[in-house]
Amino acid sequence: MDASARLAVALKSHPQSISKVIDFDEAVDRLYQFDLTKNNTELSFEVVNDVAKFSHWVDQKLADNHCRYGIGGYMELRTIYDNREQFEISGEQRQLHLGIDIWADAGTPVYASLDGEIHSFQDNAHFGDYGPTIILKHQLGELIFYSLYGHLNRECLTSLSVGKSIQDGDHIANFGTAEVNGGWPPHLHFQLMLDMEGKVGDYPGACRNADKAKYLQNIPDPALLLQFPPAINV
Repeated sequence: MDASARLAVALKSHPQSISKVIDFDEAVDRLYQFDLTKNNTELSFEVVNDVAKFSHWVDQKLADNHCRYGIGGYMELRTIYDNREQFEISGEQRQLHLGIDIWADAGTPVYASLDGEIHSFQDNAHFGDYGPTIILKHQLGELIFYSLYGHLNRECLTSLSVGKSIQDGDHIANFGTAEVNGGWPPHLHFQLMLDMEGKVGDYPGACRNADKAKYLQNIPDPALLLQFPPAINV
């Protein structure tokens, strides 16, 4: 049983309130499905490696499609990480995205998806990294798992402490600007892990495609908690 199946069983066996992660109102909001694979010929090297141009491209797609939010990424094989040193392992790029990205304006509020506690937090302040990051620990019956929130605002880290109790729906952060979020267009990287593998304040958000089977055993599909309606892509 892979990680997604294990989490799905736990959620079914232990029903409880799952909070919104962002202020998404299905009655009025729409999601735009971003494609960040090699099939998207609009995303040239020049665009992806210029945060102002990349941000403009994201904003224009959302505006053109009348969407407040964009989404995408779980197990998506992305070319936007090519030629970035931190995504390279022994000469091979880490292109397989392990979380779901939610794209919206800087300052967008972020909420805890479930009850839990602060596992760890830190500012991964390197170009192309998460920037400010919060990791929560949750338990559903016997299943312990973790949720990672990356690319946040720096101020959100100031009042945190390891072990602090968090309730579902608590406002824990906001989307960070490109200046603090690792140099990306404003978005939230939301990821789940069954095992932190001893890591603190950080966990890889992308892996080599060759390692996909391994990570499917540890990284559940965040859509199980987000529970968004189908996105559009035109």
